[in-house]
Amino acid sequence: MLQQILTDMFISPELLAELSEEQKQVLFIKMREEQVRRWKDREARLEKEDATLKKPKKASVKSVQWLAGMDSDVWVWVMGDHPADQSYEQICDDIIAQRAACQAQREAEELRAKKEAELVKRFSSVLMDSELQLWKEEVERQEVERQEVERRAAAQEQSQQEKREAEERRRAEEEVRRVEQKRKQEIYMDLREVREERDDQHWQDSLRKSKAADLRRRSIAKQTRDDHRRQSVKALERGRVAAVTKAFGGDRPALPPKPKPRNLTVTSDTLNPKQGVRRTLSTSSREHIIRWFQEEQLPYRAGFQKDQSRIASWFHGIITRQEAEDLLSEGEPGHFLVRVSERILGYVLSYRCKDEFKHFLVDATEGCYMLLGHQIRFTSLAELVEFHEGEPITMSGGEQLLQPCGQRPSGVDYADLFT
Repeated sequence: MLQQILTDMFISPELLAELSEEQKQVLFIKMREEQVRRWKDREARLEKEDATLKKPKKASVKSVQWLAGMDSDVWVWVMGDHPADQSYEQICDDIIAQRAACQAQREAEELRAKKEAELVKRFSSVLMDSELQLWKEEVERQEVERQEVERRAAAQEQSQQEKREAEERRRAEEEVRRVEQKRKQEIYMDLREVREERDDQHWQDSLRKSKAADLRRRSIAKQTRDDHRRQSVKALERGRVAAVTKAFGGDRPALPPKPKPRNLTVTSDTLNPKQGVRRTLSTSSREHIIRWFQEEQLPYRAGFQKDQSRIASWFHGIITRQEAEDLLSEGEPGHFLVRVSERILGYVLSYRCKDEFKHFLVDATEGCYMLLGHQIRFTSLAELVEFHEGEPITMSGGEQLLQPCGQRPSGVDYADLFT
């Protein structure tokens, strides 16, 4: 299945949904390596063709004319190099200064109105006394001389009060302007400091996130390579690489008779003569999956224990991902089951972790079984389960198969596969 995906450079959404995060990382790395290899082969082929056959170049009818400057060279203008251009810092400073001036002006207007109200309150009583005195002068005409003296005194006092009021207003205005200028400078410095802190914090956060993502990708790639290397060595030590040694002339144990061919409609998408490999159907009905299991998997005793005496306790029929998680949720971390996928022709190993559930796609093509993205092939599902009961599936997750998850007491879910 992995070789077919690399040949087509395509994976269906249904198949991709069945992969775990580790298998997706491995598949991404393999597809990227295949792209680089194809590109190198294509470049080498083109160089070889160019060396054997040099075609005369056709004169291009299109042309580009560049605008020339005073020095008869190509005219180039770089933003920021002209004396009249402002830098980013200058533009930001101008905006901050404008905002500070507007805010300081508003505060000055409020302070000026407050001072005006205080002055009006202080001198209103004096004006009322003066008007009252004039009214008394008109009523009491008999006291003209005394009224005249009092009027002159009142006028003189009023003049002095007006001078004092003007002086107070002048001082108040100066104080308002001084406070406005001081506040303007303070607001400007505060806004500039906030902008610098925000820019610096944004750069630090971006750099930290970039480094963390890079370290995470490198760690996942390293863990994946270590898993492949470790599992290959373990398989060689325990003598479970019979499927791999076939390509090097090794002997393989006898298998059951070849299953009967299925009656499928073959199209150009299903079979490509140039590729020579059949693409696994990614979208299948329940009847199609049952027929596939009975015709191709049942002869290999798929789902049985290693001694083929009975069906394994960890084997389940065609159930969904949610149904598998519901079954595993009743057990402890380390519980697992192997189910027939409801989307593709294959199996899924569902595993319960401490805080989540993981699902690993099992490739069942070419008469062997292997986790997608791994290099170890097994002759049966029982051997695959037995191997990972002692070795974790991935070093990063430590998914070791501890306890199989059996059927519900109400009935088995694989009855339709064996009837």
